[in-house]
Amino acid sequence: MDESLLDLLREGGYILYARHGDATVGDDQPNLDFHYCFTQRNLSETGEMQGVYYGDSLRKLHIPISYPIIASPYCRTIGTAQLAFGWRNIQVDPFWAEINRLSENLSSEEQKRILDILTSKLEIIPPLGTNKVIIAHSFPDDIGLGQIPYMGTVVVKPLGPGNGYDIVGRFSLEDIMKYDQ
Repeated sequence: MDESLLDLLREGGYILYARHGDATVGDDQPNLDFHYCFTQRNLSETGEMQGVYYGDSLRKLHIPISYPIIASPYCRTIGTAQLAFGWRNIQVDPFWAEINRLSENLSSEEQKRILDILTSKLEIIPPLGTNKVIIAHSFPDDIGLGQIPYMGTVVVKPLGPGNGYDIVGRFSLEDIMKYDQ
């Protein structure tokens, strides 16, 4: 992250699409149930610390955030959002679980359907002077927002309904740590 991106974020008008914090090794269970965290990969101890640090860093850097924070229904994304922004400030949106499905062997029609909905959600301009935060998942290479490391963030500039969006930058948790000294 450079100073110019930080200045833009302080003005607002962007979407911060962040991947959840570091998760435990393994796979989600075939009987995955969003209401039962034991059927899913969850945040590791490192991932929990990353969530806390992410929210603290954005606040210390005076980046204005609009609430609620949007999270995928997985326990690891909700947990990251809660640790970063507080449990009262979270809204779960089932759509964001679809991003995980893009790694599966989907038909081109199903992949297009998911990416079209993604575009429609990333076109929505946040309230004046604020940035919207979405905590969800990484994408496969060259699809959607591309690969995102744990707690990595893609900065999206929404262009309004029907006008698409631009990716204006990316930053890692380590990047914002440099400014949070």
